[in-house]
Amino acid sequence: MDPRRPLPHSGAVSSTNPAAPAPRGPGRPEEPALKRAIGPKLLILFVIGDILGTGIYATTGKVAGKVGGALWLPFAIGFVVALLTAASYVELVGKYPKAAGAALYTQRAFKVPFLTFIVAFMVMCSGLSSASAAALAFSGDYLDELTNGALPSTLMAILFVLALAALNLRGVSESVKANVVLTLIEITGLAIILGIGLYAALSGDGDPARLSDLETGGTGYALFSGVLGATALGFFAFVGFEDSVNMAEETVDPQRTFPRGIFLGVAVTGTVYVLVALVSSLLVPTSTLEKSSGPLLEVVKAGGVDFPHELFAVIALFAVSNSALINIMMASRLCYGMANERILPRAMGRVLPGRRTPIVGIVFVTLLAVGLVSTGEIAGLGDTTSFLLLCVFAVVNVAVLVLRRDRVEQHHFRAPTAVPVLGAVTALILASPLADREPGVYIRAGVLVLIGVALWAVNKLVLRVRHEDSAGH
Repeated sequence: MDPRRPLPHSGAVSSTNPAAPAPRGPGRPEEPALKRAIGPKLLILFVIGDILGTGIYATTGKVAGKVGGALWLPFAIGFVVALLTAASYVELVGKYPKAAGAALYTQRAFKVPFLTFIVAFMVMCSGLSSASAAALAFSGDYLDELTNGALPSTLMAILFVLALAALNLRGVSESVKANVVLTLIEITGLAIILGIGLYAALSGDGDPARLSDLETGGTGYALFSGVLGATALGFFAFVGFEDSVNMAEETVDPQRTFPRGIFLGVAVTGTVYVLVALVSSLLVPTSTLEKSSGPLLEVVKAGGVDFPHELFAVIALFAVSNSALINIMMASRLCYGMANERILPRAMGRVLPGRRTPIVGIVFVTLLAVGLVSTGEIAGLGDTTSFLLLCVFAVVNVAVLVLRRDRVEQHHFRAPTAVPVLGAVTALILASPLADREPGVYIRAGVLVLIGVALWAVNKLVLRVRHEDSAGH
């Protein structure tokens, strides 16, 4: 999730029409256009960096617990589903190269402000659940490798969230160089895993027979549901590519650059994920992977290569920290943006003097994140993230079809009609109870959305009272 494009703010959403720019009016000067500084190579790196992180570093073992040794299968299916929805995003960003993403597309297609708000709030909540999963991954086996398990996991996860909030309040500026460095660290960790896998394969180590084991607890429907459940959880590793559309106004020639950038970015990460899953299952028994909150560290330990375990743990901590910080920054700025556009209570848009950071938004999302960390676990929070975004993706795929009637002058990528149809169907199937998902995931997501609906209703009531008072005077 990219905090620099706080959907639906940045002039993308108004209180009456979330797809329309906020009115300039007297005394409100026209803002300069954003600088188009992102070329094809930088966009590909941005997409790869946005996808890589907590998902593959933390949930690989949990996916293995759902599907068995055929760990690569859910990631391969998730790769295909991600490509389908990526095609829809590419078409829409070509038609509407604005920094607003799913909220803009929803409003243009359906023109229902409440639906647009729900989509935006679900995006925000997905960032919170993702950051909370990252916090638990940070405080788990990767940190234990450095501290010998001397620190309580839940307490460390809460302290980690509070540390992120403190950084957020101080004002964390993310330069392109910092993003590149962190992305390279994440890629380095996965390259180490693939190198260990290649060495093991050449040495004849590991158990190749395990790669075809499907352990879903039955056949027929149970097998189908088990694979779907594993895919839904594994899809957590693919989220992030959708954030790149929020860079549309800063990308050179977006109609030509985005198709290549998003498709190559998703293809590279999807290929890496499948290979990492193959290596993990080849070298580590499913039961060991399932129990670990740092599954890739188990691969390093079992690989027969003399690579410092502590060093890999540090690399993994960098990877999950980067994901958590980006997501919690996105959530707080999205909260701030919605407050400024009068679709959340105005008080939530207050800024900390001096630091100029959204203090109420940061406090609000931090409290929610602490609640999620205290009551959830990595698999459940990762699955919550996937569920929320799969619902958003279903809406976006339908929006593509609805907006086919909206003609634009510029040439843009157009996906075959079957692609958004399949994208919507697969997203809905993976979000449905057909996937072997814990009921707690639906409860958690429902509570988060209900909090948003309550805030929206309170805000509407306050605005109505103020309007009536002003009319009375």
